[in-house]
Amino acid sequence: MSGNGEKVGVAMLSFAHVHAGDYARQVEQNPDARLVAVWDEDAARGRAEAHKRGAPFHERLDEVLGLPEVQAVVVDTPTNLHEEVLTAAARAGKHIFTEKALTITTAEADRVVAVVRESGVRFMISLPSRVRPEILFAKQVLEQGLLGEVTEMRARVAHMAALDRWFGPGEGGHSGSAWFGDEAAAGGGAFFDLGCHRADVMRWFLGRPASVVARKNNFSGAYPIDDNMVALVEFENKALGILDVSWVHRAGPNPLEIYGTEGFLSIDMGSGPKVWLESTRLETTGGIRGAIAPSKFPPAPPAPMAQWIAAIREGSPMTIGIDDGRNLTELLEGCYTAARTGQAYTFSADRAS
Repeated sequence: MSGNGEKVGVAMLSFAHVHAGDYARQVEQNPDARLVAVWDEDAARGRAEAHKRGAPFHERLDEVLGLPEVQAVVVDTPTNLHEEVLTAAARAGKHIFTEKALTITTAEADRVVAVVRESGVRFMISLPSRVRPEILFAKQVLEQGLLGEVTEMRARVAHMAALDRWFGPGEGGHSGSAWFGDEAAAGGGAFFDLGCHRADVMRWFLGRPASVVARKNNFSGAYPIDDNMVALVEFENKALGILDVSWVHRAGPNPLEIYGTEGFLSIDMGSGPKVWLESTRLETTGGIRGAIAPSKFPPAPPAPMAQWIAAIREGSPMTIGIDDGRNLTELLEGCYTAARTGQAYTFSADRAS
């Protein structure tokens, strides 16, 4: 905890990610935090961003991590630099907020988890789906057993990033984001970047994965990386999960559907989420029989950034943890291994819960 009611001093570590500017604004707008320093693996970009925000720029990572006024860091480097930067920050005793995915490989993730746990710092990974009321409602429905035993979950998330060339220079491109199309730096394409959100929710809802088969391709040719991919995951509870992710989606819904032995839940994730629930158990639990379209959702907890800053200052609990990031990386790595090899991938039984 920062103590004494002082604002938490936060350093931005890179502006490589397309969401880095938004995270910087969240820090600046939080009354309990202040942006005190910037480091970036791209010095020119870092200097420009630091100047824009009136904060000093530091060329060396160890230099910024050694500053006493820096109590916490926001990490937005390319994903292949996460292990190095996250472990350095944790060893320096700095609280950490990081963009997803945690790392590219599970081995890297396990090393990060070990260092973070040893350091005792507050750690938050940005998985914003976990604070969405409709997602919390679905989790509540599952925990109450309204669907019975889950047999299948389908989740699609897609947009037109490849069709409109969102990453890198050119019309529609985000300056400095070309690394999103570099597999070595990003870990993967559409499924790794955008699919994180649905993969995390599926892992949260269905538990440990057992095996996966997957297919990926490059449809648009915009970037030398997957822009269209589907994975079929079998979980240890025998539920099947279908993950469908694309950067070549011009229009259409992004649904989430869960089927069980006693009912069905669907969420249309378009503008203003629409939720539909059917359950044979509704009559006994709520006096309703048949299908309902719920209008009341669980209250949303604070956004991940706000939770993290409050945890640093006040010691309050957070609803998202480092194990969630580790488990997401494990699922992503398994899906990509299956897609690259064309063979089923079996997850190790020796892993986090």
